Amino acid sequence: MNEIEVDARGLRCPLPVIRLAAAARDAPDGTRITVLTSDPAARHDIPAWCRMRDHELIEIAQVFDPTYLRIVVVVRSQTSNASGGGSGSARSSTAM
Repeated sequence: MNEIEVDARGLRCPLPVIRLAAAARDAPDGTRITVLTSDPAARHDIPAWCRMRDHELIEIAQVFDPTYLRIVVVVRSQTSNASGGGSGSARSSTAM
């Protein structure tokens, strides 16, 4: 499985989602993208983006010292998502 890390810490909305979208654009199906972000809006923005693009949201975890979010997404093929909709899925956890 391909893995990509997007370090968007210090960037504000909408840049974490834009960086994620750029990484996912050419990534093959099944690629796991981990986004590191200090923007609290990403907790809502990235799951919404996953639902719109029909990618799978695997995890949202709060990391402490320094505080940031680690969000894991699996890229799904866009050929089956011509309408732009999708249900997506989400599991959330908090790392301490």
